[in-house]
Amino acid sequence: MNWDWGAVRDFMPHIWDGLLVTLRALALGSVISFALGLVWALLMRTPTRWVRWPVGVVTEFIRNTPLLVQLFFLFYVLPEWNITFSALTTGVVAIGLHYSTYTMQVYRAGIEGVPAGQWEAATALNLSLRRTWTAVILPQAIRRVVPALGNYVISMLKDTPMLMAITVLEMLGEARLYSQEHFQFTEPLTVIGVAFILISYPASLFLRALERRLVR
Repeated sequence: MNWDWGAVRDFMPHIWDGLLVTLRALALGSVISFALGLVWALLMRTPTRWVRWPVGVVTEFIRNTPLLVQLFFLFYVLPEWNITFSALTTGVVAIGLHYSTYTMQVYRAGIEGVPAGQWEAATALNLSLRRTWTAVILPQAIRRVVPALGNYVISMLKDTPMLMAITVLEMLGEARLYSQEHFQFTEPLTVIGVAFILISYPASLFLRALERRLVR
C-alpha cells in the first residue's frame, strides 16, 4: 500500500467543509437534546399519570429504536405528509430527539440525587414551586450531571456520520464522495478517523477535569 500525501492535501479543503457541518449538527443537536431531555424529565415528575404515561411511551419508543431508522423516517416519510425539512435540519432534529431520551434519564438521576432536606427547606421558606425548581433543585441537579451530559455530546459526535445516509455531507460524507470521485479510499478515511480522535479525545480529557472540579 502506497500512502499518497498529495491525496491528503487535495482532500483537506473537503474535510474542513465536512467538519463545519459536523460541528454544526453536533452543537444544535446537543442544544435540542439537553433542552428536550429536561422537559421530558420534568413531565415525568408530574403527579398526573395522564401526562407521565404518554411521555413514558414516547421516550421509550424513541430510545429503543435505532437512530438510523428515525433518520430515514423523518427524511423520507414525513414529506409524504407534507412536512419537509432540509437534510441537515432533519439530521439535527433526529439526533437531538434521539439523545433527549438519554439526557432525560441523566436529569432524572440528578434530580433524585438532590437531598430531601433541600425540598423540605424550600417548603419551610414558603418558596413557590417554580422558585423551588429554578433556585434550589435544578442548579444542584444540573451541576451533578454535567459530566454525564458531556459524555453524550461525545456519543453524538461519533453518531454524526449516520447523517451521510440522508445526503448530509459531514466528514464521512465528504470522504466518501472524494473517494468515489478519485478512487482513493485510504487517505480520506484515515484523515477523518484522525479528525474524530483529535476532537473527541481532548473533549474527554476536558470532561474528566470538569468532573474532578465539580466533585471538589
